[in-house]
Amino acid sequence: MNCEFCGGKTKPKEVKRQHWLSGKLYLVENVNAEVCNECGERYFHAKTLDAVDEYLSKKHAVKERLNIEVVSFNPAMA
Repeated sequence: MNCEFCGGKTKPKEVKRQHWLSGKLYLVENVNAEVCNECGERYFHAKTLDAVDEYLSKKHAVKERLNIEVVSFNPAMA
């Protein structure tokens, strides 16, 4: 497939994806995507995202817990 942003070619690859479900943020590894060779834009098939939702909705193994900061960006303060 061709990238909608730069016109480059994509190739199948497993990637990490930030995924929100029911107000919780997950970092999901080994998600199938099409990734542009030129700009790195990632495309996910709806079936893949539905499968991630289903997996996270059920009891699942947690590989690691991360502590992250949530900030509100204000360009005037930069």
